[in-house]
Amino acid sequence: MDLAIALTINGLVWGLIVALIALGLSIIFGLLDIINVAHGDFFMVGTVLVLVIAGSTGFWIALILVPLLGFALGLVIERLIIRPTAAALTIATTFGLSMIMQESVRATFGAQARRMPMPVDGTIRVFGLDYDIYRLLAAAFAAACIAAFFLFLSRTTLGTWIRAVRHDRETATALGIPVARVCAITFGLGTGLALLGGAIAAPITTVEFRTGVDILPACFMAVIIGGLGNLGGTVAAALLLAVLEGSVSSVADPTTARIASLALMSVVLLVRPHGLFAGATR
Repeated sequence: MDLAIALTINGLVWGLIVALIALGLSIIFGLLDIINVAHGDFFMVGTVLVLVIAGSTGFWIALILVPLLGFALGLVIERLIIRPTAAALTIATTFGLSMIMQESVRATFGAQARRMPMPVDGTIRVFGLDYDIYRLLAAAFAAACIAAFFLFLSRTTLGTWIRAVRHDRETATALGIPVARVCAITFGLGTGLALLGGAIAAPITTVEFRTGVDILPACFMAVIIGGLGNLGGTVAAALLLAVLEGSVSSVADPTTARIASLALMSVVLLVRPHGLFAGATR
């Protein structure tokens, strides 16, 4: 029972981090119609950058700097790589970008997996278990970032522009909204969310050039189950999948837990092809 509780809590914590990363993937698809195969590697870059930067500035300052660097990186990639590429070729383009990032990190950071020390030591009693304080802080911070992102979309002018372009690009253009600038900012935000997720997750996962390969399927499953472009559904699906895998892992191995998630996605696609959660996808 203690193992089941611990794995379920771990699933919830990891689910909030995955939800933050999947939000970036979902908003990029919803606005730009880009299936970003490199999104998992943006997460990986975030884990590496926070480990490197924290050595000089400390973890908490690095946690602020990494998503800002991710936003700037996203702007550059959108302008130089994504925008000039035909929509039909973006999967191949982002796959190539994924390989470039992986090999660049392996060449500069090394192939050996590393562990980052917990920025907050100690444990706290949760349901009768001693649980790492940082994991709870990571979950709370990820949840706060998700809430702040939705507030940004609903309460700011730029957020309104993003929602308008997602809903009807032609009408948004006719109304004078700078669509090209909104698309660039959106790609930057999506990239920044991925790097932020990596920065939060670095102390509780391994840091290596292949980390993004593991996180990308979970993000895609969350986006598909939640509904393509449905941001709220993506968050709910990420939490559902993480808790499901955590619960299954208490009675089976992690491979079986991932199979359970894939089975759920298959059932959802058969029963509700547009996603488990109702709502517009554009």
